[in-house]
Amino acid sequence: MESAGKLYIVPTPVGNLEDMTFRAVKVLQEADLILAEDTRTSSVLLKHYDIHGKLQSHHKFNEHQTAAAIKDRIMAGLNVALISDAGTPGISDPGFLLARTCANEGIEVQTLPGATACIPAIVSSGLPCDRFCFEGFLPVKKGRQTMLKTLAQETRTMIFYESPYRLVKTLEQFAEYFGADRDCSVAREISKVHEGHRRGTLAEVAEWFREHEPKGEIVIIVAGAPVRKRKEESAED
Repeated sequence: MESAGKLYIVPTPVGNLEDMTFRAVKVLQEADLILAEDTRTSSVLLKHYDIHGKLQSHHKFNEHQTAAAIKDRIMAGLNVALISDAGTPGISDPGFLLARTCANEGIEVQTLPGATACIPAIVSSGLPCDRFCFEGFLPVKKGRQTMLKTLAQETRTMIFYESPYRLVKTLEQFAEYFGADRDCSVAREISKVHEGHRRGTLAEVAEWFREHEPKGEIVIIVAGAPVRKRKEESAED
């Protein structure tokens, strides 16, 4: 498919604009079309790097309707870059559907390495990061309890995204299902001026945020279940 273009998935800063890579800027400058989750938010970033025009909206409310048309334009020779408001598209942001659509047609999909909130959060947490699982945002209602029961047995370190408005309730639920003494770390505003990390047990961290209203982007890191405890419970069953 020599005449076809490429789909570039380009991470953008989660906080500090200087986290943008040289290659990401170059790809955005040379792309024929840039797809953005929110064109207003992305315009600020693009203006900072003197990148103008060629911006089109692509978000979770329209991606099912637009993915096929974008794929056709790439097959016709257009080079398209996909960005989200912050971080790497496809990680709790639109991107998966378009990547799958293009990959299924044999279109080359290149994802640039770059910014994401989950990796700095787990590395800074002090919890094991040699093996971990990314859960993103848990279901708000349907299926939440079932997932929490399942994750209570997970031995790897777990990564969650959460709204500051639901943080305390989520930590309380984690304490209920995982155990109040399970270690955790809550990262706030990664790569921004007011970045902060609160570490301790689930009970301790929940109590702290009851007294200090959480604000900004939140990443919760929770230690996995002790392997020995899991084996003992399996033996009892």
